[in-house]
Formats: sequence, structure tokens, C-alpha cells
Amino acid sequence: MSSLAAARADNFYYPPEWDPSQGGLNKFHGQHALRERARKIDQGILVIRFEMPFNIWCEGCESMIAKGVRFNAEKKQVGNYYSTKIWNFTMKSACCRHEIVIQTDPKNCEYVIIKGARRKVEEYDAVDAEILELPTDEERGKLVDPFYRLEHQEEDIKKKNEAEPVLVRLQRASDARHSDDYAINKALRARLRSQKKRVAEEEHASRKRGLGIRLLPGSAEDAAAASRVKFSSKFEENRKLKRALISTSSIFSVPSGSSSNVDKRLDLEAKRRKIKAARVSNLLAGGFKPSGWNRA
Repeated sequence: MSSLAAARADNFYYPPEWDPSQGGLNKFHGQHALRERARKIDQGILVIRFEMPFNIWCEGCESMIAKGVRFNAEKKQVGNYYSTKIWNFTMKSACCRHEIVIQTDPKNCEYVIIKGARRKVEEYDAVDAEILELPTDEERGKLVDPFYRLEHQEEDIKKKNEAEPVLVRLQRASDARHSDDYAINKALRARLRSQKKRVAEEEHASRKRGLGIRLLPGSAEDAAAASRVKFSSKFEENRKLKRALISTSSIFSVPSGSSSNVDKRLDLEAKRRKIKAARVSNLLAGGFKPSGWNRA
């Protein structure tokens, strides 16, 4: 069954009712070898895949169609330039279904837009683009003159002599750089190993500091920027004062109803707080830091 399906897919299957006198399979089935592409073959039109030769502007929606975009185009012959055929391509724009017609120009080895679009004009400087500028039609016509051609050749020779030392030096440097593939490969692999080792060390150091990202090594600019940062000293003073107030405050809450025993207890607690506050102030003045001071 699979071999039969493969034979039908490759168009090699001949049904039992076929007779060699009837011709090929396409004639027997009443169809063209190109199937749907040749639906207008009686009008001399063949559907092909056409690739846009340059950037154009669609006149239907004013959107740009880039060079290399492909279309299903109807191809037909519209004339001859001597023995070369002139082909016409008709296609629909994908953005607005506007009809675009492009034709070959064998005389100038170019494509010409007949209707539906206009060519995008792109100007550039050959020196900035670092490309060779081809001679114009006027210059090519002047080359017929032997004297002009001699002057042109002298300018080319002068440019060649000026550029030759630089080109030779670049060629030698390129040959020296790629002369030993094994040495180049060895140097690159050694550099990669050292880089991986350095990255692993930086990641390990960052993890020891409790960071989830890798810190880059410090530089002189980082040290200079850090030295210019100054923190306010009021923060330490406020922290010490809050700690001293917490140490001297009472842990008992004041009851709603007061009695003689409660008053005596409060007076005793107030005296103790005063004594303790005086001791703390003396210790702070002397520069002593009790245990747990930094945990405030």
C-alpha cells in the first residue's frame, strides 16, 4: 500500500484503464504538468515566484516593499529586444492587494516599473560606504578617446602605487597571524581557561559575602568614588541616645488606681531610674560601650 501511495505521489502510477496510445499521464488525466501554475497557459501566462529586484513604494497604500520580497506573479512575454525576450510580471501587493507591474529591460540590464509602484531612490557616498564607484555612462564614452584613456590609466597606476605598500603590509600581517593554526587555537583556549577561572573566583567571593550576583573587581575609579562619600554622624548620636533611653525606662506600667504602696513603689523606681541614668551618662562620657550596644 505504501509503495502504491509513493508511486502516485511521484506521478509514476499508471491506472489499469491507461493505454500507451493515449499519451502521457498528464494528457490522460487532462491536466498540465505544472498544475495550477499553468491555469492561464492558453493566454501565454505562467505563474512563477518573483523576487523584488529593488526597494519600491506601493502607490496603493504608500508602504515600502523591500528588496527580496517574493510574490506569486503572472509572467508573460510582451516583446523582444533583438533576440532577447521582454518579460512582464504582474503581481498583487500583500499590504493592499494593489496591482504592480514590472518589466525587464534587456537594453540596460535592468527592471522597469510599469505601474502600481515607484522605485525608492537611495543615494549614498561611495567613499563613506567604502565601495568602488563604477564609471558613469559619460566616463565610459570618454574612454573611447585614446588620450583620455591614457590619462585615466596613469591615474589608476598612481593610485595603485600609493595603496600597494599598505596592502602588502596588511597581507603580511594577515599571513603572520594565521600562519600557525595550532598556536592560535592553543592561545585562544588558554585565554578562555583563565577567563573561566577568574569568573569562578569572583562568583565564589560574591557567594561568601552573601550576594547572589558576581561582583566585578574593584578599580581606581571605584575607590575614588567611594572615598568621596561621607555619612552623617547624627545617625550614631541618635542611636546611642535611643539606646540609653531604652535602658533607663521602666518595665512596669502605671495602674489606673493609685494607693500608698503603689506611690512608694513608683517613687523608688523613679529614684532607681535617675541613678541608672546618671551612671549611663558617665559611661557615655567616658567612651565606654556596654555589651550588646551594636545590636540596637
